[in-house]
Amino acid sequence: MASFQAVTTPAAAITSHQGCGNESSTNGSGGCTNDGVASFKAAETVIELASMFKEKPDPSNLVFGTVFTDHMLTIEWSASDGWQKPHIGPFKNLSVHPASSALHYAVELFEGLKAYRGVDNNIRLFRPLNNMERMRRSACRAGLPPSLGVKKPSRALLYVILSPVGPYFSTGGFSPVSLWADPKYTRAWRGGTGDCKMGGNYGASIFAQYEAMEVGCQQVLWLYGDNHQITEVGTMNLFLYWINENGDEELATPPLDGVILPGVTRQSIIDIAHKWGEFKVTERYLTMGDLIAALKENRVKEMFGAGTACVVCPVGRILYKGNNLHIPTMDNGPKLTARILKQLTDIQYGRIESDWTYLVQ
Repeated sequence: MASFQAVTTPAAAITSHQGCGNESSTNGSGGCTNDGVASFKAAETVIELASMFKEKPDPSNLVFGTVFTDHMLTIEWSASDGWQKPHIGPFKNLSVHPASSALHYAVELFEGLKAYRGVDNNIRLFRPLNNMERMRRSACRAGLPPSLGVKKPSRALLYVILSPVGPYFSTGGFSPVSLWADPKYTRAWRGGTGDCKMGGNYGASIFAQYEAMEVGCQQVLWLYGDNHQITEVGTMNLFLYWINENGDEELATPPLDGVILPGVTRQSIIDIAHKWGEFKVTERYLTMGDLIAALKENRVKEMFGAGTACVVCPVGRILYKGNNLHIPTMDNGPKLTARILKQLTDIQYGRIESDWTYLVQ
């Protein structure tokens, strides 16, 4: 997991270490600057080994996000000097100023991806450049190098920590999850930061997550607007495999309109399904009304979530307006959900050669 935070209070305007893609370069408050020339290089990495090493964890009993490696990567940035040399050193606590912008204004972002030990014992990263591009977009939106807006941090810290993980959900790797859909809470809105990987998006969702658990559901299905558009689950993008209103066999997922996170696994599933060419694949708006009508007419085949943490997870039930909606994912195989999971994990673990994976040397 990589995290990027402002570590001191605002002091001076800062410049960027790189441009921000197709966005126009500007020194105003509405875009990204392109002035900076400082950068860091992997060849300049300073390495300090830990004096003591942790015991290796039991791989059969890994609780997600609780066990970490002995070392971490840190790279400091300042307005005056730009990016500093990367450091790999012992895993340790961060020293954060009490007035840090990260604590007071949520000037931070994070990114997560997995490394897979393949069947050939090689380690592979799955589409890491997609994660880096999403991180770049989030940095622009958060006002991190390059930094803009009312609160301009003078220093920032980029750090990478690693954690061996097991199944994300306690129910196991391929057990159906239950979702709570209630329109009284909103995760994100157009023009906001819902499409960025920022901690504030998640911190604000914790209260609703606990309420979902109190009514017997594992995750929140976030709705948007008066027509209760289906957006995403707390930790996953969502897919619906159904016979649509026109009688077409379709795999549908909500579009990237600024409200949902552009997941790497989400895009990979779309790419795979397009390549198969066996059914219609669309990015379209779906409402709870659409889903309920399709359930009544037996047009729903499967519903599943997708994300780096869970990879692919079937959905079995949605609690909406006090009614439990049975989603027949497991009743139907679940043929497509299982097939997509197999295709992705075959690539991730090296059983299928793919230019989506990068070998770690």
